[in-house]
Amino acid sequence: MKTRYLLLPILAASLLFIPESHAQQKQPEFTRADTLRGSITPQRAWWDVIFYDLHATIIPPDSSISGHNRIDYRVTEPRSGRSMQIDLIAPLQIDRVVQDEQELEFQRHDNAYFVDIPGDQQPGEIHTVTVWYSGKPRVAENPPWDGGFIWQQDREGNPWIATANQGVGASIWWPNKDHQSDEPDSMGIHITVPSSIKNISNGRLRDTTRHSDNTTTWSWFVNNPINNYNVAVNAGNYVNFSDTLEGAKGTLDLNYWVLEPYLQQARKQFIQTKPMLRCFEHWFGPYPFYEDGFKLVHTPHLGMEHQSAIAYGNGFQNGYQGIDLSGTGWGLTWDFIIVHESGHEWFGNNITTRDIADMWIHEGFTNYSENLFVECLWGTQAGADYVIGTRDRIQNDQPITGPYGVNQEGSSDMYYKGGNLLHMIRHIIDDDYRWKNILRGLNRTFHHQTITTEQVEAFISRRAGIDFSTVFDQYLRYAGIPTLQYYFMDGDVFYRWKADVEEFDMPVEVKLDNEMYTTIRPTTSEWRSSSYLHAGDKLVVSRDYYINIERIQK
Repeated sequence: MKTRYLLLPILAASLLFIPESHAQQKQPEFTRADTLRGSITPQRAWWDVIFYDLHATIIPPDSSISGHNRIDYRVTEPRSGRSMQIDLIAPLQIDRVVQDEQELEFQRHDNAYFVDIPGDQQPGEIHTVTVWYSGKPRVAENPPWDGGFIWQQDREGNPWIATANQGVGASIWWPNKDHQSDEPDSMGIHITVPSSIKNISNGRLRDTTRHSDNTTTWSWFVNNPINNYNVAVNAGNYVNFSDTLEGAKGTLDLNYWVLEPYLQQARKQFIQTKPMLRCFEHWFGPYPFYEDGFKLVHTPHLGMEHQSAIAYGNGFQNGYQGIDLSGTGWGLTWDFIIVHESGHEWFGNNITTRDIADMWIHEGFTNYSENLFVECLWGTQAGADYVIGTRDRIQNDQPITGPYGVNQEGSSDMYYKGGNLLHMIRHIIDDDYRWKNILRGLNRTFHHQTITTEQVEAFISRRAGIDFSTVFDQYLRYAGIPTLQYYFMDGDVFYRWKADVEEFDMPVEVKLDNEMYTTIRPTTSEWRSSSYLHAGDKLVVSRDYYINIERIQK
């Protein structure tokens, strides 16, 4: 019998065919290497990154790189005799580390290097350490899901090179403090490539320097905080066209970099950028990186939310590689990668989770942004149709949140289930003005910050004036969804919640037959009835609620 395949979302915004037999996997056993990668170790805790100044030379003939990263950091805890953890994934290696013109000793454990920092450094002091490295970075076997370096050629034989490393981490190609909780305030990115191609990275281009060996250094500067996995190399035979948007904070520069043979296709397809940005500014507030501009960059992989340099590889077509993920038809009216990956500029890049276990904040809200984009262009009903249509892709196999401190995200349900959770919460609040202010308030309150799920939950409940704590517990921390059980007796309807969370508390809209919807408040502790409901053929739940319903016999 042939293996049946399911279409499931993995990592950045994209989907991967995986066997159904693998849909419910046990959590792996975690190792010391996982803890070093995913936790705030003592060697990470005592310092905060202020600035990265990354220099990397890309050598296509042998798929190698070399360079150095200057790290400016602020001491946050008194330290004497402590070491500093710098991350770099094999087969790359750190060659030397320098501070104050002194070479420092270091030891390697798995993919973490522990550098001996001499002398006393007191809280508030700012110091610099420079890390030199080289080697052949791990090649991405199935980008962007299996992350790493991508070495390809375009159809004319020119090198076409990119990075995509969400999940596995930025240390797969450059040395840094590879934990999402610590972002530099700004960053310099200097990438040297053969002069026959151009490198497009995050932020704004400062200058280019041509060298005698027929290479050119492209120097970019990011004016805002940036999470490590967003830092990107995109090198190819690019051409550029540009535009501007008069947006919420003034003029936003729009730049598009594509391989030359695709220029006309890109001019036509990328027209979708402006209405998308206007929609997101309406719902989420100003684009978070006006100082760095907005770019779409043509890549040899499907796509990734690289801050201010969105990676685009959707073939200049609507849908997700020509597929409507909702099954409603609405998903073929717009380009999935343009919309979804750009939505991450607000959720993922402006607001970043401290631990990858909370990735639903990135992916659930950005999945929901697709719904809002459809609504912006075609109305509330169309937006609801779209997000509800994605429910067929939810597996309910594992909790949305993952285990903390080991660099492990939760179930891929963080996409569609996360989006439907937010749609349902909006419906419960039943006040779009308040809901918009909640979404805008998240981006304003946590502007350029790293956060936790608990902060998001508390913020939504507080701003809504409704305690959603048990709702978040059920939908984020358990695999299944609640079931509304009911039965008829003596002309009345009796109902209760069956849920994993004790005292699960969520109102729900129901009706009998062709009657009007009414709101009921079931509990898990007792059967209740409503004076507005009387026996009928069956109890119907509003489609805006993502729950199970079960009629039982009494």
